Amino acid sequence: MLITLSNLSIFLKKSHTKVSSFCKCIMQAEKTVHFIFPSQLQVGLYVHLDLPWTQHPFTFGSFKIDSDEQVVTIRQLGLQKIRYSPTKSDMLPTPLPAAPNGLLESLPLAPPCIVSEVQAAINAKQSLLLHYEHNKKQRAECAKAFSATLQAVRRIDEQLSQRPKETLAGAYHLVSQLLDSLLVDSDLVIHLMNDKSPSEAFYYHPLNVAVLSLILARDMQLPKQDIHTLGMAALFHDIGKAQLSGRIVLKTDPLTSAETKIYQQHCLWGVNAGKAAGLPAAVLHIISQHHEMCDGSGYPKHLKMAEIDPLARILSMVNCYDNYCNRLNPADSLTPHEALSLMFSQQKAWFDPIPLNLMIHSMGVYPPGSLVMLSNDCFALVMAVNSAKPLKPVVLVYNSDGSNTSNDDAVLIDLEYETQLNIRKSIKSHQLSKGAATYLCPGKRISYFFNASNQS
Repeated sequence: MLITLSNLSIFLKKSHTKVSSFCKCIMQAEKTVHFIFPSQLQVGLYVHLDLPWTQHPFTFGSFKIDSDEQVVTIRQLGLQKIRYSPTKSDMLPTPLPAAPNGLLESLPLAPPCIVSEVQAAINAKQSLLLHYEHNKKQRAECAKAFSATLQAVRRIDEQLSQRPKETLAGAYHLVSQLLDSLLVDSDLVIHLMNDKSPSEAFYYHPLNVAVLSLILARDMQLPKQDIHTLGMAALFHDIGKAQLSGRIVLKTDPLTSAETKIYQQHCLWGVNAGKAAGLPAAVLHIISQHHEMCDGSGYPKHLKMAEIDPLARILSMVNCYDNYCNRLNPADSLTPHEALSLMFSQQKAWFDPIPLNLMIHSMGVYPPGSLVMLSNDCFALVMAVNSAKPLKPVVLVYNSDGSNTSNDDAVLIDLEYETQLNIRKSIKSHQLSKGAATYLCPGKRISYFFNASNQS
């Protein structure tokens, strides 16, 4: 057959029509509602329980059945029929038994009410609502405190040169307040804070570094005065950057050799600025060393571990972590999990091992802000971690069945209480589905704040 442009055009049109029809059939099949009887349930089916979240014992209303125990539990919910998704299932429903005449035998109806064992599980789940309400209230209070503290940091930065004495007094009071909250005899909950104020972006870094430095120093059980000194140094560690040109400070490409030499001067300039403002000598000493690394690869003096102030070792490590998570170009930023993994696996020699190990213990393997995939294949954003239970964070879950918009309590999950659910792996933002990226909306910055679990 001679292929002409005309023949080819006709062939493509016919093919396009067939492909379009096929795609429409597939889309229509996805929209078709499929129901099965309880007796047809088996492992591998993806089911939708058309019940309110508080009337079944499962974490989600839509999920793939992964055990015979789940089959038994669903059958005991009293549902006459169950919706399921063929395209999300690994198996077909169990065939219904047929009578000799080819007609379906009458099927036994499901129990008219939920059996007592399942009802007990539902009651236990409903009691979790009080815990989730507490978490919600706790987070709201934390966000309010974070916003107020961020504004205080802004005022300190703006007023330091004009009113140094009053400004330093305000900074001293601010660090004291944070420290008093940290030293409450209670578990500490570290929350991910949303970056809702782009105009405040400059102030997130010193606050973030101060918060994390205080947490680590507290977990190291350092003397209160030492922790306070570290907090002040963390708050003012970058004041020397005020003398750098915006061309260098805001440059996203690698600095040239000449620019690097100029940039590294901000440690000395910070000491000079702090001295002029009246900062104590102990604080100035830490500021001078906040870029020194334990293997001698830091600057400005290439000091090694024994020569670096122990408090400066904490500040240097936390400063490095925050810079990894919050690079000038957000696309270049690492997730908190990636940042900790890099520091622990490839850069151990840079840091004091005691605070490094404690940071992983306090923040968890998946710190707040980490994007993860759960054991049920759902995407999630780690929202908070209890420093006493770092492997069981609170996660915001994206469930593609649409429950995200109808029941917030059902998708904000505390893994401490959901024993059937755990984190499978860390992921990057580009691995999220479009719906998950929109719903989870990982911020351009990773910022933290805290409150004690009994402060509510």
